[in-house]
Amino acid sequence: MSFSAILLLALGLAMDATAVAAARGLSVPAIGARHVLLVAGFFGGAQALMPVIGWLLGERIGPRVQAWDHWIAFVLLAFIGGKMLWEARGDDGGEGETTVDPFALSSMLVLAIATSIDALAVGITLPMLNAPFAISVVTIGVVTALLSAAGLFAGRRFGAMLGKRLDLAGGVVLIGLGFKILLEHLVTS
Repeated sequence: MSFSAILLLALGLAMDATAVAAARGLSVPAIGARHVLLVAGFFGGAQALMPVIGWLLGERIGPRVQAWDHWIAFVLLAFIGGKMLWEARGDDGGEGETTVDPFALSSMLVLAIATSIDALAVGITLPMLNAPFAISVVTIGVVTALLSAAGLFAGRRFGAMLGKRLDLAGGVVLIGLGFKILLEHLVTS
């Protein structure tokens, strides 16, 4: 798996966290260093940790499904991307309207886990695609941290309209990456 494919994957995975960070940005009158560190740390950290867990699972089951790995990667990425597209068309659920601290550690932990479940599924496919472990995990974590911090500021600046568009973009990127993996394998076999 090339670095450009890993970078595209990281961008796609980061969209959920970026959209949630944008919603967090709506909920405060001004963004402080604490807000940026919490968003980048929790979201980037969870997005880096989940593929590691998925990777460990994928290494164990990978050799058993190697003949089908490209189809598995395609289905998982298309499913995750489709889920993001589906969620982008729905209601925001009033995410910007909270009565508790939107940056409370418990809230941030729940949001970080919720937005990184997709990264767990992607982590399962990475060993099947011979993706470099450290580069993949670091890229996913750093891209998510940076985009989440940017989303926080964008949410404060541009409002709620950003969230759904980020999920849309992320879904399209993940589905496109799934098609790319499938086509590369089918053309070279």
